Formats: sequence, structure tokens, C-alpha cells
Amino acid sequence: MFGSDVWRGNFCIEVSPIPNTVVIFGASGDLTHRKLLPALFHLYCKELFHERSLVVGCARTAMTDDAFRDQVRKQLAGENDAMLEKFLEKVHYHHGDYDDAGTYLMLQQKLCRLEQERCPESCRIYYLSTPSTLYQTIVDRLSSAGLVDEPENRYPWRHVVIEKPFGRDLKSAEAIDLNLHQHLRESQIYRIDHYLGKETVQNILMMRFANLIFEPIWNNHYISHVQITSAEAIGVEHRAGYYEQAGLLRDMFQNHMLEMLSLVAMEPPSSFEANAVRNEKLKLIQSIRPFVPARIGADFLRGQYSAGSIDGRNVPGYREEPGVSPESNIETYACGRFFIDNWRWRGVPFFLRSGKRLKRRLSEIVITFKPVPHSIFSPIKAEDLKPNVLVLNVQPEEGMALAIQAKQPGPKLCMGTLNMAFKYAEVFGGSPPDAYERLLLDCMLGDQTLFIRNDIIKASWTLFDPIQDAWADPARKIPLHPYTAGSQGPDAAAGAFYRQHPDFIWREI
Repeated sequence: MFGSDVWRGNFCIEVSPIPNTVVIFGASGDLTHRKLLPALFHLYCKELFHERSLVVGCARTAMTDDAFRDQVRKQLAGENDAMLEKFLEKVHYHHGDYDDAGTYLMLQQKLCRLEQERCPESCRIYYLSTPSTLYQTIVDRLSSAGLVDEPENRYPWRHVVIEKPFGRDLKSAEAIDLNLHQHLRESQIYRIDHYLGKETVQNILMMRFANLIFEPIWNNHYISHVQITSAEAIGVEHRAGYYEQAGLLRDMFQNHMLEMLSLVAMEPPSSFEANAVRNEKLKLIQSIRPFVPARIGADFLRGQYSAGSIDGRNVPGYREEPGVSPESNIETYACGRFFIDNWRWRGVPFFLRSGKRLKRRLSEIVITFKPVPHSIFSPIKAEDLKPNVLVLNVQPEEGMALAIQAKQPGPKLCMGTLNMAFKYAEVFGGSPPDAYERLLLDCMLGDQTLFIRNDIIKASWTLFDPIQDAWADPARKIPLHPYTAGSQGPDAAAGAFYRQHPDFIWREI
């Protein structure tokens, strides 16, 4: 186990943001109160939210500033009450219908008045914490009211943050993109994927490109295969309406899973700058071998959970969930095999899987290295020695582990697997900051490195559209495999790729 005493020569550089007015549309929603406002408050406690910055919640519900502050106070009570009262002085509220032009004219007046008192040159961030169906309406109205206009030097900036889903296929993604670019430059659009704010996900870049020992062996000469898993124990909960339209492939693969694959496999960027990093991500996604319609049944497997038990509690099947059709064929599990056709990764399979109502919550990236070519430890054969495995734990306990073969106390030939591991909570004395803290801070710094660019979205939909089309075609008869809630997933997934890759087996969830 690594300890905190091993950290030497730390370079901790954090840039404090300039004044920003953060306007949150959908201020009465779950995401705002569960993630966004706590993240902003935690940044304030760390002196990473400028003293002259403001938060303005915007929603349909009629409410005064004080009533909104009371809601925030209840949500954050007990964390740091002295700092909370100072933070609440920066919190305001504006109500109105999202489709009403008058809402935005009055919002403009309120923002100008508040900023005049604190910082007339304040930048602005408009966070659209609303259903994606409202994005076009809100951006249209913001533009008509002049709320997203920027000077020629683009300062003070006017940035718009949107949450996934970024469309449901290539055609709809292009339509959303066209609408956004009628009013905004690409530099103004911050497409957020909270996975990219997680410490372990960010650490992939530092592990690969700040340590010489990894890069020389980060290729098809030394790596056998890569597994990326994102499993949840929960079901669809209150998202049945969305899930019946989306399904797991749209919800997880087109964004979270592909982003993690990109960070693991992309080439070194020229610098840790937004477009340099995103250019390499785009090249990587464009290098993924397209899924041929005739082979989609072999390369991708889908499933749907039935009733079962998780942690001793009985849970319903997907089709028994409120709001779900009893004949629904929407997938709640998917696993696929990806190949990257470039010099670095030619021939290395990447196995990705994600699902709901699985045995436990787990997100991890597992790099399995090739076995040693020859064993000098006769009579132990090379095939008897387990390969090295590097595990990057994304959740629930962020950290990493490296499995190596080592001598054990005892007889001369006594060896086994030694697991060198650390958890962020143990090394740094607490849980890592929530992903939204990092991403909101980057918004206030004008840094788009951890945000998704429009051409990357188009490339990802180009990759996944053939799978969606094949699954939707009844003539193809691609099976939807059932699996019991609380299990590892469909039984068929265990051996789905074994015949093509006999050294591969799914890690237990």
C-alpha cells in the first residue's frame, strides 16, 4: 500500500477564477440542489469562487431571493455554516417561463443591476440544468435578448453549459449543433460530461504522460487487452421516461464510456491545452474500426434486467418499473468489443460494458499486459505466471492498483501476485472533490479541456448509429438477453468474446 509519505516534490497549481455570474436555468431541479450549488459552495470555501462572483437561479416557480436562499441553506446546512451565510449573500433568484421573451429582458436588467454593484465587467456562465428539449428555446431567447453577445476580444465572456444527451443520433446531434452555432461560437459552448471531472479519469493523462515508465509499454507489443466497466446497482428510478427513449447505449456508451476509452488510448497531445487534447481524442475516435452491420450481433450484446435481489432487497424488473412499457425492448445492459486501427493499438481488443441493476456500483479501467514470453523459474511455465494488471478505479473508491509477480516468504520457488494499490481517500485524508467542482471551476476559468467539442460528438454518433439501427430493425432479430437484477449481467456476456480471445474473461463486478 502506498502512503501519503511517498508524495514528494508536489506541484499544486490552481488558478483562481475572475468574477463570474453563474446563471442556473432549472434552479428548482434535482441536479442544481444535489450537485451544482454544493459544488459552487465548496469552491467558495476553498477561495476558488471570486468574492465578486454571483449565483442567480432561474426557474418557472415564483420565489423570492430569500426563499431560494432558504432552500440552499437547508441543502448545505451543517457543512460550514459561517461560510454558508457569506456565500448566500451572493445567491439570487429570477423566475419566469423559459419561452417568454419578457423573462430574459427582466433577467438582463437584474443581472446588470447586480453586476453594477459588484463587478460591471463580470463574465457570465449560463448553465442549462434543464431537459435537453429546452436547450434550443433557452439559447434562442438568450440570444434575442443580447445575453450571449461577446465583445470582439471575447471578454467579458458569455459561456453556455449544456448537459448530455447531445442528441439521440447523428442527425439530431447535427440539428442541435446547427441551432447552437446560429447564436454561439464553439468557444462559448461547454458540453459537460461529469465523468471527465473525476480525479481518476483526469489522472489517466498524468499517469501516462508525466511518467516515463508507462509510455514505452503502452501499445500492442505489451498490452493484451483493455476492459472498461461502468456498472450500477440502481435501476432507472425516476428516469423511466427518458430511458424508454434513450436506452443504455445512448445514455452511457456515446459519452462516458467513449471518453474513458479515448483518454486511455489517445496519442500524446502537444500540450495540456483544450484543443490539443481534444484533437487527439478526435483522431482516436476516428481510428476506431467501424461496426459492420453484418457483425453487430457478434461484436455487441444487449440485455435487460428482470426482477431480483440487491443487498437483500427485492427489486422489480425493468418492465415492472413505473413508466416503462410492459413490452419494452430497451436495453439496460450492453457490452461491446472495439478495435483501434492505428500503429499503437492494432490488434488489441477493448472490451466495454455498462449496465443497471448489476451486483454493485463499479467503474474501472483494467489494462491487462501480455504474459512473459519465457519463464526461467523451472518447473514454473510462462503460462503459469499471471500477467501484470493495472486497474484504475473511477468509482466508488477512486484510486489505482498494479498487480505484479513477486517472491513470497518461504521456499526458493515461492511466488505470487502482489497488489500495489492506493485509494485517494486514504492517501489524501478524505474523499476527492465532486466532479462538478472541477468542471465548474474550469467553466469560470474559460478552460474547455475537460469539455466535449462538437466534432467529437459527431464522430461518436457516426460510430454508434449502426448499432442502434441494427437493434431497432426487427428483421435482424438481434436478441435482448435477460439478466437477473443483482447479477453480473446476462449469462451470454460471460463468453460473448471468449472464442475470439481465449485469454479474455470479464472481471467480476
